[in-house]
Amino acid sequence: MILIAITGASGIPIAIKLLKVLNEKKIKTELIVSKAAEQVLLSESEIKITDLRQLATVYYDVNDLTAPPASGSYKTDGMIIVPCTMKTLAGIANGYSDNLITRAADITIKEKRKLILVVRESPLSPIHLENMLKLARLGVVIAPPIPSYYIMPDSVEELIDHTVGRILDQFCIETEIKRWGKK
Repeated sequence: MILIAITGASGIPIAIKLLKVLNEKKIKTELIVSKAAEQVLLSESEIKITDLRQLATVYYDVNDLTAPPASGSYKTDGMIIVPCTMKTLAGIANGYSDNLITRAADITIKEKRKLILVVRESPLSPIHLENMLKLARLGVVIAPPIPSYYIMPDSVEELIDHTVGRILDQFCIETEIKRWGKK
């Protein structure tokens, strides 16, 4: 089971595709969506929040700090925050767990489970970079959705597919993406 969190940065189509792929692969997912992400969803997708929630096996309210992922005794295979705002990154980097997303990320680090942050910001400030470095030194995977032009994409959808494939590579979940050196 993989815990997926969606925060209010641009890039929600990546999260939607990730949930759909995991669904197709029959991998259980649990989902947390921030209030800001609900607003961005309206701008970046035609999918409704109720439909987004149904892509996951289980859904938790972002403010429910009594939900299972808030406890270290609750087992997951890891967590992906996609997209990840700089606010969420800063909260995680500094141990500030004010909602279920940052609390679950804190637990994921504490329990030495896989945590992937698909950070969305450009340009990056020294504060952003320091927070990323701090977390990378703890084993957190920082995976910004940077386009891979060698795949010679014909659409944004192909770029999203490739980004999702690269995220899932971190969990050793196979997808059919173009790889470097392969035609």
